[in-house]
Amino acid sequence: MNHSPSHDHVFLGQDHRRNERQVWWVIALTASMMVVEIIAGNLYGSMALVADGWHMSTHAGAMLITALAYGYARRQARNPRFTFGTGKLGELAGFASAIVLALIALIIGWDSLARLVDPVPIRFDEAIAIAVAGLLVNLVSAWLLKDDHGHAHGHGGHRPDHDRGHHGHDHDHDHDHGRAPAAGHGHPARVRDNNLRSAYVHVLADALTSVLAIAALLLGRSYGWLWADPAMGVVGALVIARWSWGLIRDSGTVLLDAAPQSGKMRRDIEQALDAGDGEIADLHVWQVGPGHYAAIVSLVTRHPRDSAFYKAKLAHIAGLSHLTVETQASP
Repeated sequence: MNHSPSHDHVFLGQDHRRNERQVWWVIALTASMMVVEIIAGNLYGSMALVADGWHMSTHAGAMLITALAYGYARRQARNPRFTFGTGKLGELAGFASAIVLALIALIIGWDSLARLVDPVPIRFDEAIAIAVAGLLVNLVSAWLLKDDHGHAHGHGGHRPDHDRGHHGHDHDHDHDHGRAPAAGHGHPARVRDNNLRSAYVHVLADALTSVLAIAALLLGRSYGWLWADPAMGVVGALVIARWSWGLIRDSGTVLLDAAPQSGKMRRDIEQALDAGDGEIADLHVWQVGPGHYAAIVSLVTRHPRDSAFYKAKLAHIAGLSHLTVETQASP
């Protein structure tokens, strides 16, 4: 029995540290605006400002989950207790943050319906000014987060080989050590970081409520339509709830080790290993971090080869960061 050299399982996103740093900047901006709104609301007797300040605090708290998850995943990346590293911790944080976003949508919707039934006086000029200021803060925050939201990375690096044979099976472990894997045939691997995405969605949600609030307040000031403000609140709540559901669905799918939805990586593996002298008895593909995927392949073949042979056949597949190949000789 041959033992492979020691190796780690660092499957963090390529811009992990940058994302962490940017999220902290956004938290600082959001928290500062929150304090300004709460203080201004109390000084000028505006409950609308106080309420919006506390609303921003929920977004700041949710983004704090994002930042802390980045830090913990980075510090514990080489902890052997985590079998496949901490790359999926961001998915867990994104899932939790999406739940918070859903609760925010529920609160906004409930308050808006209550105000439709029982309208309250609105200090339009003051509310418009603070809504514009909040929108500016959200636009700056979105700019800080936008570079990596749904961004495609194509940076590769050396991928050391780790081979092991045991009881007639060949196993190959191929690692990227924390960098986004190189893309095959010159095409970059698509990277979706749901942890960063959760922070981005919170910023978008805040920006959306600001835009809708400005539109409603302008209508209310010009035409006396007090109902426009809560009506826009209901619309915003529905849109935010939709965003929340998409984030819950996508992050939850990764947490449950579901196969990539497109099935492209599975098809690429099947095509690469179709040598005509055997068949794939079992194949599992799942995500272990942003832009990182693992695969376990079981082959039944008349002419088993060593693991290096199969690794070479799969080396072109973008995003395949951890590979185990098991071969069995067919009768």
